[in-house]
Amino acid sequence: MAQKSIHVEQLLDQSVNDLDIEIVERKGKGHPDSLIDGASEAVSRALCAYYLKEYNVIQHHNVDKGLLVGGSSKPAFGGGQILDPIYMVVAGRATANVLKDGKVGTIPIGKIATDAIKEFIRSNMRFLDPEKHVVVDNKIKQGSADLRSVFYGSEGVPLSNDTSIGVAYAPLTVTELLVLETEKLLNSSKFKESFTEIGEDIKVMALRRARTINLTVAAAMVSPLVPDNSHYESVVEQVKKRIEDESSKATNMDVTVRINSGDNYGKGVYYLTVTGTSAEMGDDGNTGRGNRPNGLISPMRQYSMEAAAGKNPVNHTGKIFNVLAQRMADRVQREVPGIRETYVRLLSRIGAPISDPQVASVALKLEEDVAISNIRGDVEGIIQDELSRVQEVTPLIVSGSVTLF
Repeated sequence: MAQKSIHVEQLLDQSVNDLDIEIVERKGKGHPDSLIDGASEAVSRALCAYYLKEYNVIQHHNVDKGLLVGGSSKPAFGGGQILDPIYMVVAGRATANVLKDGKVGTIPIGKIATDAIKEFIRSNMRFLDPEKHVVVDNKIKQGSADLRSVFYGSEGVPLSNDTSIGVAYAPLTVTELLVLETEKLLNSSKFKESFTEIGEDIKVMALRRARTINLTVAAAMVSPLVPDNSHYESVVEQVKKRIEDESSKATNMDVTVRINSGDNYGKGVYYLTVTGTSAEMGDDGNTGRGNRPNGLISPMRQYSMEAAAGKNPVNHTGKIFNVLAQRMADRVQREVPGIRETYVRLLSRIGAPISDPQVASVALKLEEDVAISNIRGDVEGIIQDELSRVQEVTPLIVSGSVTLF
């Protein structure tokens, strides 16, 4: 890429750590938004696997338009039932016909998509049965001729499928790490062995005021495994204590924890679900509405609103550039001393090589004794190197090795 496209500047405003208020959120893997993100990405990865197996190359596709329509249920202590199933549909475009050895092969897009979504649900939800509790649908059509032309139009570096933005930052604050690790703890297989009653629909919201962090955790409880209200209340208290213990290891700030604060024990109000997700009882989800590609929702930060899940991993910069920006931010933060915060902003142009964005902009918050002129060259070198290796991102996405939501 042209060197003039690399831009490095210094940010003079406060670091997030210095702000009086910080707000951070994470939606766990069973949240409706995460479920439909996962469904879209599962379809993309399944298509990639099929294309690679049959044609040795990933064909054009974008299946990043997903909708989850919540069902209805009747949870009850010791039991409960699903009254109406969840409806999940993934829409988009995918190559359905490919010429090979002089013959046109028809790709079973619908079956690939349906099987992928069901397998994703089985792999991530213990009690949500994709055959009984979910109606799985797809509305995937053949891609437009112009975008397919862009996809196939380069013999070397792929040409950008869209004019898109990728944004990332590093490092994570203590609050961000606490939110991320709290959800991962509650959804870990080891934790589930001790607290089987906790479903996969976990949402963690943190508010930091100066040196105090308030964690609000919504944890769907699996009603067939909760015999009565006293058992429910006991589990909530144990989980609260566990989060407090883990938080004390992660930070010396004061951390307060509230679990299922919408409950009202006196009125018999409890966060019960039959299958471990609020999607069963009317909460809906959209692809791209949940976590950003680093797994968090951090309104105090710069980030892109792109829905990374479901976009093709070969030339859709709305996906690739978010992953690449994170690689850049992490590397700058790790390798260049004297930087408090790193922000990377990448902007592509449709039809241009993905290695040649309109701009690769890096914004830095520096330590007081560091001059940007002394580190600019090191930062530019990292950005240039990562752009030259942008095609390394595709196999990482296809293998599921990077976070997308």
